[in-house]
Amino acid sequence: MAQPDYQLFAFWRSSATYRVRVALALKGLSAEEHYIDLDAGDQLGNDFLKINPLGAIPALIIPGQPPLTQSLAILEYLDETVPNPPLLPADPLGRARVRSIAAALAADTHPLIVPRVRQYLTTTGGFDLAAWRAWQIKWFTTGLQGLEVRLATETSTGTYCHGDQVTIADILLMSLVAVMRVFKISAANTPTIDRIVALCETHEAFANAHPLRQEGAPAP
Repeated sequence: MAQPDYQLFAFWRSSATYRVRVALALKGLSAEEHYIDLDAGDQLGNDFLKINPLGAIPALIIPGQPPLTQSLAILEYLDETVPNPPLLPADPLGRARVRSIAAALAADTHPLIVPRVRQYLTTTGGFDLAAWRAWQIKWFTTGLQGLEVRLATETSTGTYCHGDQVTIADILLMSLVAVMRVFKISAANTPTIDRIVALCETHEAFANAHPLRQEGAPAP
């Protein structure tokens, strides 16, 4: 049996880990996953903190190199080292647009709903479960409805977020939608996003990365 290309520290529900799984599959690469239970606090154990002192996943282990962290950095590394199929457009403006969409989702929306934020808000912040769910709905909806305006009005939108090929923007979009569905949350009035999501779901790479298909996921 062939050895995996990488080692990947992962959690079943992690939106950021989902992105790496999709990119690896699109590039025809493999990774052996090591399960880090975020709900149990595995990410705060000494062994994992030696891999990522921030206690966050994913972490990609490249043979002979220090761990690579942060999902967007990992996606761009994979795109630069395995150029086909490309996950960024060839032209500078197109690359900037895709990065802008990806960053809006990865930096402005996703950080607000991760486990460490939930832990703080439901303890120190005094949130009960209803308040936490309202928080999730607020920020998921704000992020996706803002993206919907861009996708519906910008001429560079094609069958996907940018043009007619999957890019990092689509991977980031799907990573949030996949986790929203786990939490049974949806955003209203996003027809362009809904169309793109339905198209992405026809790709094996996206389907196989679904959170509920991963180690540690609850039974359907």
